[in-house]
Amino acid sequence: MSSAKKKILLSWSGGKDSAWALHLLRQQQEYDVVALLTTINEHFQRVAMHGFREALLDEQAAAAGLPLWKVPLPWPCSNAEYETRMERICQRAVAEGLHGIAFGDLFLEDIRAYRIEKLAKTPLQPIFPVWGIPTDQLARQMIVSGLRARLTCVDPRCLDASFAGREFDEQLLQDLPASVDPCGERGEFHSFVYAGPMFTGAVPVAYSHTVLRDGFAYAELLPEATAATIPHPAQ
Repeated sequence: MSSAKKKILLSWSGGKDSAWALHLLRQQQEYDVVALLTTINEHFQRVAMHGFREALLDEQAAAAGLPLWKVPLPWPCSNAEYETRMERICQRAVAEGLHGIAFGDLFLEDIRAYRIEKLAKTPLQPIFPVWGIPTDQLARQMIVSGLRARLTCVDPRCLDASFAGREFDEQLLQDLPASVDPCGERGEFHSFVYAGPMFTGAVPVAYSHTVLRDGFAYAELLPEATAATIPHPAQ
C-alpha cells in the first residue's frame, strides 16, 4: 500500500509560475496541495507585488478548488514585519501537520536560499517544483498547455509600460526585448492567470487601464462583467 501524500501549502502570487507549480504538483504522487498562501496589501486589498484585486484572487482560488491562507500586510511593510507575519503562518502550518511549502521560483539563487534559510528554522520543507526549467521552454509550454494570463505589473526600467495588461502569449514572447526573461523572473513583469489546466474553469477578467504607481506600471484588471460597463482604452 502506498503511503499517504504529504500535505503542503503553495505560495500563490496569482501569476503564471505559481499556477504552473500547482499544475505540476498535482501530477505528482508525493504531494497534496491543501491550500494557497498569498500575501495581501491590507490597505489597498490587493495581492502584494502583482497588484490585482483581492476579489480576483478569491475567484482564482475557487477555480483551483482550494482554500486561501491570506497574510495581510501593512502598507508600507518592513521586512521585519513581513517575516513576523510569515512566521505565524509557518507556526499554523506546523500545528496543522503540514509537510512543507512549495514555491514557484525558477532560477534566482538568492531568493531560493532565503526561503530555505527561513524554513530551516521550522519542520517545514521547501519545495521548488518548477526550479531549473529553462524559461524560454517553460513560457511556451505554459501557453501551449492552455494557460492564459495577463501582465498585471511591469517594471518600466526593464520593459515599456505599454506591456501592462497584455496577454501572456506567443506574440508577447516575440515582442519582449532580448534583455527581458521570457517568464519575467527578474521582476520585469508579473501576471494574473485566468485560465489553464490547474483551474476547473476560466476566471472572467478584462483589462481596463494602466496606472503608474510607485515606479511601476499596473494594469487594472476587473471582472469581465464589470469591465464591460466601464469605458477604457484599447489594449
